[in-house]
Amino acid sequence: AFPFGSFQAVELGMSRVWAARVSYVGELGWELYVPVDQARHGFDYLWQKGEAHGLKMAGMHTLDTCRIEKKFVHYGHDVAEVDTPLECGLSFVCDLDKDVAFIGRDAILKQKESKSFMNKRLVQFLLQDPEIILYSHEPILRDGKIVGHLTSGNYGHTLGASVGLGYIEVEDAVTKDYLESGKIEIDVGGERVSAKASLSALYDPKATRMRE
Repeated sequence: AFPFGSFQAVELGMSRVWAARVSYVGELGWELYVPVDQARHGFDYLWQKGEAHGLKMAGMHTLDTCRIEKKFVHYGHDVAEVDTPLECGLSFVCDLDKDVAFIGRDAILKQKESKSFMNKRLVQFLLQDPEIILYSHEPILRDGKIVGHLTSGNYGHTLGASVGLGYIEVEDAVTKDYLESGKIEIDVGGERVSAKASLSALYDPKATRMRE
């Protein structure tokens, strides 16, 4: 058995590597941690064995579009030192029920109790026009007023249109009702494009595929 979220030491050719049963693209998969001096051998061995099973190479932008569809954040784009786990939807990585001290714990507890994080939240957007491409930094509008900007953007091949992540920061609480009761648009090169907005991932929101 190799349950999701676990690590195992496995043999990759002549190398002993760590295999992590995790995914940054929202699909069933593993990450392999290979010693630097064995990287070339590990790749060649994996490629040789994988060809018979239809193994293909995938570039950086392929991984990027998949993780944006799954609403997986990227440090430096979607999260930085100025964003909290509550704001970006990563509160599940902070166990506040245990009496364990960590840097920022008091600040997170204070923000959770005051619910101030509700005024700034990371949202996923899916353009309603499949012909337009998102990159990042495009302004987000609600009822014609700019309420934030995208932090990531790419074409979502599974969702069938461009998908982006971005923060909405307003005086009102950013809730499902807030998103659905207003007209959400993304300004792409001066053209306002209608978009569907969601606080949860539009692709496999319960993360069942990568836990299969």
